[in-house]
Amino acid sequence: MLGAGLFPLVVAGCGAGGSEPASITSDQELLQEHGFADTDAHEIIDRLEALPVAERPQDLIASVTATSLQLQDNAERKAELPLPEDQFYLSVAPFIETSHECAFHSLTTCRGELRSRELTVSVVDSSSGEAFEEGPRTTHDNGFLGLWLPRGITAELTCTLEDYTGTASISTQAEDDLTCLTSLQLT
Repeated sequence: MLGAGLFPLVVAGCGAGGSEPASITSDQELLQEHGFADTDAHEIIDRLEALPVAERPQDLIASVTATSLQLQDNAERKAELPLPEDQFYLSVAPFIETSHECAFHSLTTCRGELRSRELTVSVVDSSSGEAFEEGPRTTHDNGFLGLWLPRGITAELTCTLEDYTGTASISTQAEDDLTCLTSLQLT
């Protein structure tokens, strides 16, 4: 499991199914104030990612690592909740002209170029050819597309927008695999 020692690195990141509701560490007051009491990491990630940018909490940093969701507010209260053992969260910001560097996705501060755009998305296992994701998906208001993928895979991710296409190799195998893919340029 990821220790609390990585928390400052994750918060500084991007501009900064079988889940377990128990937290690794948590400030219950922080979770309650943001409406996350008795909520697991999978649900919190999906809820925050789907919020319009204008409605995202300004006093909360929510970062996703390969193994946990880490929350911190302005009062320095922290909570860390484990991701499902069999799932990996990858947030992708395909772009045509502008992007930013990132390793661990910040649900509250990361912004991508292609906001609320319908793309065709394909995620195919590199060794077996199994398709984990295939079809139309719409990016969220923040320009990101969230993908819950199986752990332990290497795959090819392809995104298409009109006449623009981009492909990237992705991995969900290691604890330091990135959860924020901002290098997928569509050409």
